[in-house]
Amino acid sequence: MNSDDLVIADTQAWLERAVIGLNLCPFAKSVHVKGQVHYAVSRATAAPELLEGLRAELKALVALDAKLRDTTLLIAPDCLQDFLDFNDFLAQADGVLADLDLDGVLQIASLHPGYQFAGTRADDITNYTNRSPYPTLHLLREDSIDRAVAAFPDPESIFEVNMKTLEQLGPEGWAALKVGRTS
Repeated sequence: MNSDDLVIADTQAWLERAVIGLNLCPFAKSVHVKGQVHYAVSRATAAPELLEGLRAELKALVALDAKLRDTTLLIAPDCLQDFLDFNDFLAQADGVLADLDLDGVLQIASLHPGYQFAGTRADDITNYTNRSPYPTLHLLREDSIDRAVAAFPDPESIFEVNMKTLEQLGPEGWAALKVGRTS
């Protein structure tokens, strides 16, 4: 297995075992089962390179019918390893979205192995709701989000339910999922 395949396999395992397995995102299973999730590995080592990859993936996503590609996970295993640097980068990523006039059409969600919500300790288990094996930009269609939210009885409760799920699971339970990097 080449290194890109390994990065994708790690990300798919995380998606299946944690995101879908723990129901952290009740909307993920449907697009995963239908094969509508595109995995793109960027070998960028610096933010400007990653921005170019992001630009290309945003254009590719919007160019395809949602039935073929509903969402993209842009995975950057060689870039922005520090969460604070990654978090700062998100403003630039949103700038690319605006430059392409895709604000309101697509949105970018952030996932990172060191993800930390404001006001939490780094080791707080609730941060794991957004912890992926590698720095990842999740490119989502606004229309798909709107449809999913409309079909879900109480979308505001997802965050709270996720926190409770992870508190019950605990660090040992998370480790047992084996959803980290294998490389």
